[in-house]
Amino acid sequence: MSRLTLRTFKTMAPIERITLFKIPNEADRDRVLEQYKVLAKTATKDGKPYILAAAVGASIPDPRNKGYNVSVKTTFASMEDMKYYDTECEAHKALKACAGPVKEDVLTSYYENIL
Repeated sequence: MSRLTLRTFKTMAPIERITLFKIPNEADRDRVLEQYKVLAKTATKDGKPYILAAAVGASIPDPRNKGYNVSVKTTFASMEDMKYYDTECEAHKALKACAGPVKEDVLTSYYENIL
């Protein structure tokens, strides 16, 4: 008689990354938003898209956003993919070249989704 053994393997949940920008000039904001559209189409790792999901937009005015006026949420399959995004991704480097000189501030937080 054979016995079926079920094993559960803990797999890491996707990494969710939130980035907020303060970009005072509206034209600069628009350029950064357009560059995110380019990034969404061109970000690859080993020749394949690797960002699982992305949502980007101008923040809806609200006193609670404390002046951060561009909101970004990206989802990565692993911490390794997010680190690649930060250090090696050519599309992200182009985005940083666009946003870097025009941002007043940036805030980034990331987490493993528990849901």
